[in-house]
Amino acid sequence: MAQQKTTTSAGRLIKKYPNRRLYDTQTSSYITLVDIKQLVLDNVEFTVVDAKAGDDITRSILLQIILEEESGGMPMFSAQVLAQIIRFYGHSMQGVMGSFLERNIQIMIEIQERMAEQSQGLYQQHFGPEAWAQLVNMQTPALQNMMNSYLEQSRGVFMKMQEQIQDQTRSLFPGFPFPPDTSSKKKK
Repeated sequence: MAQQKTTTSAGRLIKKYPNRRLYDTQTSSYITLVDIKQLVLDNVEFTVVDAKAGDDITRSILLQIILEEESGGMPMFSAQVLAQIIRFYGHSMQGVMGSFLERNIQIMIEIQERMAEQSQGLYQQHFGPEAWAQLVNMQTPALQNMMNSYLEQSRGVFMKMQEQIQDQTRSLFPGFPFPPDTSSKKKK
């Protein structure tokens, strides 16, 4: 009996079997985490399901890839950042933190794409592909400075939003014994 190539509404279907092997139903072959990482890099949508239970385990597989990357040569997250992320679990701000990280990563991608579009064609046309690679390496500090500036602005907006929420809460519940307001605007 021929196996049917299966896809889900989220693209390709990868099945993880109890023997820890991953099976790509589209190519009818076993794959590795390296192959799944390549799917991510190629922007291929996929879902990983536990073949026995049918549970969606895509996030778990992606976290495994991140763990391998972090254990390798140049980790993206410091121990301090990872500890801070862990502290947000179970905290009332957990949902906000997830949305905040997701949106900021999307903004960084948009900035990176815009910079690449604006400079690649012009630079390659006049100086060649080797010079383009050199320019990209030189732009990293500039991009970091721009992102730091953006994040500082985001922090200011977030703090202002938090103060407004506190003020609204205090006005909605005037008899509730809130802790004293220590925001910067009250100190003035």
